[in-house]
Amino acid sequence: MLLAADITPFDWHRLLFSEETPPLFLLEVALRCVLTYLMVIGALRVTGRRGVRQLSIFELSIILALGSAAGDAMLYHDTPLLSAAVVFVMVSGLYLLFNRLTEKFPRFSDWLEGKPVLLVEDGRICMKEFQQQNLTQKELFGELRQQQIEHLGQVRRVYIEATGEVSVYFYADEDVRPGLPIWPERLQEARRRAETAGDHACACCGQVQELARGNVAHCPTCQQDQWVAACEAKRIA
Repeated sequence: MLLAADITPFDWHRLLFSEETPPLFLLEVALRCVLTYLMVIGALRVTGRRGVRQLSIFELSIILALGSAAGDAMLYHDTPLLSAAVVFVMVSGLYLLFNRLTEKFPRFSDWLEGKPVLLVEDGRICMKEFQQQNLTQKELFGELRQQQIEHLGQVRRVYIEATGEVSVYFYADEDVRPGLPIWPERLQEARRRAETAGDHACACCGQVQELARGNVAHCPTCQQDQWVAACEAKRIA
């Protein structure tokens, strides 16, 4: 065990080389990197194109397992390459097995990877389903703004997919209705009391109702009392 007095700061030999292995071991590390990298490429070829796109929970667990096996085999002298190869074969085999099971048993697939969940319907957030997701209103509205959406009245349905991606279905321009504006500066204008008469949207769920000037109301859907003047703009991509 090294004591503080035994350590020389900025000792380049200590920083660059290990006391347990000779400098020539660096060539073996290079060879290990090449062989392990080829095994990674082989595993990704088995998982197919979907494995290198947006990852599901199961695919992410596979990548983490392969990453640990690959990293140890690349770097440590006491990790045999044959052991790493067995790990790659087993993990790839499990991936193929679970893929077959998810194709044959839809309920198993839903349990393992999740299923699409409806988050917005007819311009209003489905609060029960939304609250069950690990998602905030800020994150949801950020996803929608990337689709050039200005307010929820432009949106017919929004799903969060098993991969975590958001799918959006729009109203035609002639069917766009008043909705909750999702620009941050507009959301900051939420008030308990309506400053002008007209359609107002609940700042929590997007429920729209007409309020008279100075009125205070609770949303019939989520019982919140913060309102924003509804927006009626058409969607311009």
